[in-house]
Amino acid sequence: MPAEDFIRLARPLVDDDELSEIRGVLASGYLTQGPKVAEFERLIAQRVGTKHAFATTSATTALHLSLVALGIGPGDEVLVPDFTFPATANVVVQQAAIPVLVDVDLDSFTMSPVDLAAKITPRSKAVMPVHAFGVSADMDPILELAGRHGLAVIEDAACAIGTTYRGKPCGSLGTTGCFSFHPRKVITTGEGGMIAADDDALAGRIQLLRSHGGARRENRFVFEAAGFNYRMSDIQAAVGVAQVRKLDRLIAGKRELAAKLAERLKDVEGVRVPRDPPWGGHIYQSYVVLLDDRIDRDAVIRSMKDQGVETTLGTYALHAQPFFAGRFGHRPGDLPNSYRAFLQSLTLPLYPPMQEADLDRVAAALHSALAGARV
Repeated sequence: MPAEDFIRLARPLVDDDELSEIRGVLASGYLTQGPKVAEFERLIAQRVGTKHAFATTSATTALHLSLVALGIGPGDEVLVPDFTFPATANVVVQQAAIPVLVDVDLDSFTMSPVDLAAKITPRSKAVMPVHAFGVSADMDPILELAGRHGLAVIEDAACAIGTTYRGKPCGSLGTTGCFSFHPRKVITTGEGGMIAADDDALAGRIQLLRSHGGARRENRFVFEAAGFNYRMSDIQAAVGVAQVRKLDRLIAGKRELAAKLAERLKDVEGVRVPRDPPWGGHIYQSYVVLLDDRIDRDAVIRSMKDQGVETTLGTYALHAQPFFAGRFGHRPGDLPNSYRAFLQSLTLPLYPPMQEADLDRVAAALHSALAGARV
C-alpha cells in the first residue's frame, strides 16, 4: 500500500507559521533557551491560568523536576495510577522513592479515588494523577484526599493541554502541572514539556534546578544546587509559539472528529467508545476504545494495519511490566481494571485534518478486524 494511503495513528499539523517562527529564531542567532522560550512560557501560563510556567526537555523531565523541587526522596511514597506510560512512575524510582500503584476507573481510564484512599499511608508524600488521553482525572476527591493527608499533587497533564475539569484548566489544579509537546499530543514542539505552578517559592526552586542549579548574579552564575540541564531551545519554543495559536482550532477539530467517529461506531458490538465524563472537558488527545474480553485486541491491531490503518494499545499496566513486577512484587491482574485496560484498550487514529472518508475507512477497518478477532 502506498505510504500516502496509510492512515497514521497521529500526525502533527504544521505549516508556514512554524517555519516563519523558526526562521526568526535562526536569524536572531539566539538558539538555546532565550526570548522565544520566555514567550512560549508566557503563552502556556496564560492558557493554563498559573503565575509561572517553565519549559523543559519533555514531560518526563517536568515530572522529575517537580519531584526534586518538592523534596521527594528516598523512601517517600508517591501514589501513581497504574494505567499510564512508565515515565510517570520511572521518575519516582529515579528519586529512590516508592511508586504506589493505584487502580483506575474504566469509564475514564484515570486514577480511582476509592483505590487511592485505600493506599495512602503515613509515608505518602505526593499523588500524581494522570489526565489520560485528554480527559481529566476526577480531581475533586483526589484534591480532598491530598489536602486531608498533606500530599503534594503533581498533575501528569502530558496529554491534557486544553483539557478542563469542571471548567478549570488541567495543570492549574494541583501543586504543579506537567505537559508534553511530543508529536502525538494536541500541540507539539517535536520533543518538549512544561511545568505550570503558582507557588512563588516552588517556582524559584524549579527555575534554579532546571539550569544546572545556577542562579545568575551580575555577570556570572552562582551554583546553589546540583541541578539539571532540562532547558528547551528557542528553536523548539518557536514551533510551540506557532502551535499555541492553533490550539483552540485543533481541540475543536478533535472534538468534532470524535463525535463523528463515535456515531460510526455506536452500534458496533463489543466496542465501548470514549465519552465526556460528568466533569466534562475531554479534548480527545487520543481516541481510545475498550474492547470486550472476547475480542483479541492484538489481532485487531494486526488486521487494521494490513488494511492500512495504524492503531496501538491504550497504554501500559505498570504492575504487569517486568521492572515494576520484579522490584515491587506485583503479579499481572493485581490491579484488575488497569490490567483489563492494558489488554483490551485500542487507540484509533484521530487528528485534524482527517476527512469523513478517513473516518469511514477507520470504522470499516475496525468492523472487518473484529469479525476475525473474536475468541
